[in-house]
Amino acid sequence: MRVKPVKPLSRRTVLRALGAGAGASALAGCGVPAAYVAPGDRAASDLSERDKRLVFANWPLYIDADEDDPEKRPTLDEFEKTSGVSVKYTEEINDNDEFFGKISPALMNHKETGRDIVVVSDWMASRYVRLGWVQEMDRAAQPHVARNLDPLLRKPHFDPGRLHTVPWQSGITGIAYNRRKLGREIRRTSELWHDDLRGRVTLLSGMDEAFSLLMQGNGADVTRWTADDFHRMTDQLRRLVAKRHIRRFTGNDYLKDLSSGDVLACQAYSGDIIQLQADNPDIEFVVPEEGAELWAESLMIPNLARHKRSAERLIDYYYRPDVAARLAAAVNYVCPVPAARDVLASSKDKELAELAANPLVFPSEDMRRRLATARDMTAKERPGFAKEWNEIVGL
Repeated sequence: MRVKPVKPLSRRTVLRALGAGAGASALAGCGVPAAYVAPGDRAASDLSERDKRLVFANWPLYIDADEDDPEKRPTLDEFEKTSGVSVKYTEEINDNDEFFGKISPALMNHKETGRDIVVVSDWMASRYVRLGWVQEMDRAAQPHVARNLDPLLRKPHFDPGRLHTVPWQSGITGIAYNRRKLGREIRRTSELWHDDLRGRVTLLSGMDEAFSLLMQGNGADVTRWTADDFHRMTDQLRRLVAKRHIRRFTGNDYLKDLSSGDVLACQAYSGDIIQLQADNPDIEFVVPEEGAELWAESLMIPNLARHKRSAERLIDYYYRPDVAARLAAAVNYVCPVPAARDVLASSKDKELAELAANPLVFPSEDMRRRLATARDMTAKERPGFAKEWNEIVGL
């Protein structure tokens, strides 16, 4: 089970409000009633039995790659060999809003997208589900998903029962800091606001990426947060910005600031920090005592996909613990299949066995108790909250 480790890109990308994503946000947020597709109009004639192929759209660097030939993807190659299904794998998703804008014209006009499986962040997946643009999966045909999906990820607010979505990988938005340079530990979100971190803290600029951890730091239950919780958090941010306590709001580039020492603490993604720790053992990642957000990026089958049964088969294949273990070893995000831990732990390869003990891939029980998935914003809430957020962070 040797795969080439890759440095995963941070896929919780910046929400571009009133910019490139404005059209998508308006469509999904304000809503175009005629764009909704009723359940009975979502399926096409399935060609899986006679047309052994499917199209799988994913993010870059988000699958295992052969050590000698990065163009080969061992787990996917194995699926093709055992199933007889040819998979066209495209790395075309670089931004949730951008991809939404790319395929929404087809979906809202009840046309095929040309893709059988797509992967988007759950906050964006909620829009597809709300608009009726993705198909319900047949869990009877997916025994590994039914048996092995992490209980923490089974009941997202936007998709009860996970009928339309299945996590590809998961992750934690928490706090990263340089313990040696800071000279103390950070255990609570409120400790980011201490005087010794003035001008040395960064937060994520994307509202959907950032708001949950910040509200949790104020004691909010993010599984049922309110408008008051949101405004309490934004009022706090305005005060911190006015005092120049927050150095800046960032996208993926927070890694450079943290590595250089220009920033001593920041809001961060667990998958990024695993890679950073390999080069700098002084970097710590914390799930604060008040809690942190557990998020996922999920597989979906768009309306009118022509190879639904083959797509369901591929999705179920990745929920086999042995396959999930190989994927986890490559991408280093939180594995949505807890049983994969035992597969890695039993490996004779020392690095793989150590990965099984890494809480940023398989969170400890103590850490799991502090993780929560925030309820998604409603279409009615989003425009006002986005406007308020963007005024603060300068988007």
